Amino acid sequence: MCGIVGYIGQRDSVPIIMDSLRRLEYRGYDSAGIAVIDDGGHLAGSKAEGKLANLAARLENGESLHGTTGVGHTRWATHGRPSDANAHPHMDCTGRFAVVHNGIIENYAALRAQLLAQGHVFRSETDTEVLAHLIETRYKGDLVEAVRQTLALVRGAFALGVISSDAPGRLIFARNGASPLIVGIGNHEMFVASDIPAMLQYTRKIVVLQEGEVVDVGSDGYTLTAFDGRPIERDVQQVAWDATSAEKAGFKHFMLKEIFEQPNVIKETLAGRIDESHDVQLASELGIDEIVLRAMTKISITGCGTAYHAGMVGMYLMRALCKIPVEMELASEFRYGDRALDPRTLTIAMSQSGETADTIEAVKIAKDAAAPIIAISNVVGSHLTRIADGTLYTRGGPEISVAATKTYVSQAIASVLLALYLARVRRSAPAERLREIAEGTKLLPAAIDVVLNTSDDVKAIARKVRKARSVLFLGRYVNFPTALEGALKLKEISYIHAEGYAAGEMKHGPIALLDAKTPVIGIVTEGRVREKTLSNIAESKAREAPVILVANHGDDEAAALADHVLWVPRVDELLSPIVNVVPLQLLAYHIADIDGKDVDQPRNLAKTVTVE
Repeated sequence: MCGIVGYIGQRDSVPIIMDSLRRLEYRGYDSAGIAVIDDGGHLAGSKAEGKLANLAARLENGESLHGTTGVGHTRWATHGRPSDANAHPHMDCTGRFAVVHNGIIENYAALRAQLLAQGHVFRSETDTEVLAHLIETRYKGDLVEAVRQTLALVRGAFALGVISSDAPGRLIFARNGASPLIVGIGNHEMFVASDIPAMLQYTRKIVVLQEGEVVDVGSDGYTLTAFDGRPIERDVQQVAWDATSAEKAGFKHFMLKEIFEQPNVIKETLAGRIDESHDVQLASELGIDEIVLRAMTKISITGCGTAYHAGMVGMYLMRALCKIPVEMELASEFRYGDRALDPRTLTIAMSQSGETADTIEAVKIAKDAAAPIIAISNVVGSHLTRIADGTLYTRGGPEISVAATKTYVSQAIASVLLALYLARVRRSAPAERLREIAEGTKLLPAAIDVVLNTSDDVKAIARKVRKARSVLFLGRYVNFPTALEGALKLKEISYIHAEGYAAGEMKHGPIALLDAKTPVIGIVTEGRVREKTLSNIAESKAREAPVILVANHGDDEAAALADHVLWVPRVDELLSPIVNVVPLQLLAYHIADIDGKDVDQPRNLAKTVTVE
């Protein structure tokens, strides 16, 4: 997830673009860059690895840029490590076209090979640079037509912006998929950005691009069309947010914003990884020979906190689909637990930041045993990704709230993809079943949207249970980790004691805690353990515990047993943890918010734990 801005008008674009990029840096801070049409009509730019301050320092110390038309970008790396060369904007061979881009060009490798064969020279490792070269080859005097022809060649979800010294009075932007783009309307000046905060200090009149649209922007207006050229009319909106709220896109807290980002995060994580036959394709990303993967006799998964719970989801899926022993171990225990590892033990290490100290140390132990290692991480170039043999990036974008939400969902989705890929490589499950699950992943964003629409209902339930001193979360099989994650979220931000249990374990001790003041939250969605879990919940109800159930729409049996129901859509049982966790995230958030807790920065916690 990257930040894009554009400006065209009467003022010097550079200060405006840099100011706007600062307001988008939460979207990425691996590198940053800017390109403008300078006073001589030439395309000029500057780029720097690292945070935006590095680019600002370059511009202040000799790399002076000026021009009334420009684009800027702050990057969250996907293709290519963070570096000056991989920073955006990217230019073509002639230096006449510059492109900024958010998203993934799924077929960039094939397009790049064709361009190389035609004599094009590439300066970066990114998928984005392909766009600049394609636009240059198709430019015949009409920039927007060159962009349209390029869009017809590429696949993926993206937002992109183009400027050219051949068309100095125009900005061309396009959107396909979930990557947002907003046009801001000023007085003889126009703005484009990935998010409203970037332009709110300059204008509150906006037009939001939708999927499959192109906007041709000049200093006095814009023309909005579909990819095929059909004109589009859309009303201008007036933004009512203040600047502080706008940084959170209108949400009260970053945590709530990030909960609501999860449908798009799933789309990003899936993008380009499931082919047209619904087979998962990860070979080029992981870089581990399939012969090695077929020879594995055991899988060992490790992580901490939320990553541990997401890893547990992967454990259940790999056991079900790969037909191989799968262990799950806390990274903080992995290094002291005398693990039995060897070159035929696939080690999967999970860390959002890729810098979690315990996870890094666990991986070092696996490396000493010559075990092949796959990292599931969000940060390109992080320590974990550098020492792993292969990496599956979650593409979740920056997560600002300390309490992880989209981290869990993106890591769980990555675990699903990895399980499906390994099962296909090892031929351990029917191909039809693997494709059925893969196809089911594409329904998850819509299912989570349905849950997000119940946020007000969840808030009403939160008001009724927020005074509890302790809460028990119960789940079975793939939704045992859902119970653990739900309990973790509640205790992290509300400071209410909460514990997650395998539902069958409730009568082996925790039932002694139950009374009318100790709510039980159970996950009873459709699946092979539903009836058993309902029986466990009935035992809780008999002890007068208030019962809250996560259940599928139309489940009358669950509704009759529960005091309150958190309704969710039906999905494949193996995918259900990804949907079922969302109402528990919302419940924890609303309880903490109602009680006035510091939701985004809960006491005693840090976003990334880099010490043991």
